[in-house]
Amino acid sequence: MHRIDLVYFNAGGGHRSAAIALEEVIHGQGRPWEVRRVNLFEMIDPRELFYRTTGMKPENYYNARIALGWTIGLAQELRILHGLIRLSHRSLVSQLARHWRRTRPDLVVSLVPNFNRAMYSALAQARPTVPYATVLTDFADFPPHFWIEPGQSQHLICGTARALAQARAAGYDESHVHATSGMIIRPQFYANEPFDRAAEMRKLGLDPALPTGIVMFGGHGSKTMGRIAKRLDDFQLIMVCGHNVALAEQLRAMRSCAPRVVVGFTSNIRDYMRLADFFVGKPGPGSISEAIQQGLPVIVVRNAWTMPQERYNTDWVKENRAGVVLDSFSAVRAGVAEMMANFAGFRASVAAIRNRAVFEIPGILERLLPARGARLPAEYLHPWQLSGPAQRDVKKSSRHSHAGVTSVVDPHPGRQQPREDRTACWPETH
Repeated sequence: MHRIDLVYFNAGGGHRSAAIALEEVIHGQGRPWEVRRVNLFEMIDPRELFYRTTGMKPENYYNARIALGWTIGLAQELRILHGLIRLSHRSLVSQLARHWRRTRPDLVVSLVPNFNRAMYSALAQARPTVPYATVLTDFADFPPHFWIEPGQSQHLICGTARALAQARAAGYDESHVHATSGMIIRPQFYANEPFDRAAEMRKLGLDPALPTGIVMFGGHGSKTMGRIAKRLDDFQLIMVCGHNVALAEQLRAMRSCAPRVVVGFTSNIRDYMRLADFFVGKPGPGSISEAIQQGLPVIVVRNAWTMPQERYNTDWVKENRAGVVLDSFSAVRAGVAEMMANFAGFRASVAAIRNRAVFEIPGILERLLPARGARLPAEYLHPWQLSGPAQRDVKKSSRHSHAGVTSVVDPHPGRQQPREDRTACWPETH
């Protein structure tokens, strides 16, 4: 049985979510693999020295900043992080190689940015015939040294035309670049079980006749949600705060002139999205992709506070007419008005987007795995393993085309365009 390592970390939550989704689909497809989800920071710091020294895990600082909205300057801090990673490259490689010598994977799949040079080098040292693949969980790379590392004999799995172009520009040939139809989202978002939207909305105290927005800022929320709640006081909203308990309490204490539901952490985001007509939030790749899969146009912002790796996502939204991009959430009311004025067009554009990436990637990974007992093809070998003419004349295979894309069912069949009705002031719904 092949052993597949899916490497993730908990910074932001999307990387872990992608690993879980991919593992679930691999098992659902009946592939005879031993799938192991591996936390990168547990590999490089198995004794938790960072936590013992600082009192926090490495991801917690990042997550706390996102929750507080302290995102300006992250591009500069990212360069500092890359410098620190370069300085510690030798020790990182040593620790990772030690882990992979002991655990002996047959394929390593990275779902994280920033550390792919160290992980690739460590695997080449510990298990030189084992393929290494990076699945970009962002719409595009943010070079240098974010997702795509030039000069590595590895595989890149990309979900947009922009990411594919970046991989090719970095020197990767077609045999090492693999296209999917989008980002990884959980397979539950593709389920098509019967759903009585009106009845479920009434259970929560919501009016099925009113246009409804769902407001989300990742797994840890954002204080920006309070300002959005004030500016959309007379719009029916579902506000998802994730692990941010203080934010949820603050929003529940606010009064509004339309029904409103405040949700803490939930594993059933899809159920709440199915109640909504549009999405408001940060332009994270997971949130945008989940919303679109549920038929929701999006309202997002791009400005100096937008995380650098998420800025291209707003271009993608514009290019695909998947929603409205604002300069600031201070204009969110105008953004909702624009959304409602062109709602049918936005809904049609969103319905045309077909993303089956989570179901396509296992097939790509299968093609990367060598047959048991077979000699590894030259195109999978690291350059220093080749000698003589093989170094000059490695023929690159072009057989790794991505899986076909199937249609996605409209999650809201027959739903009419929301009306512009408004109600008198409503008490908060908890």
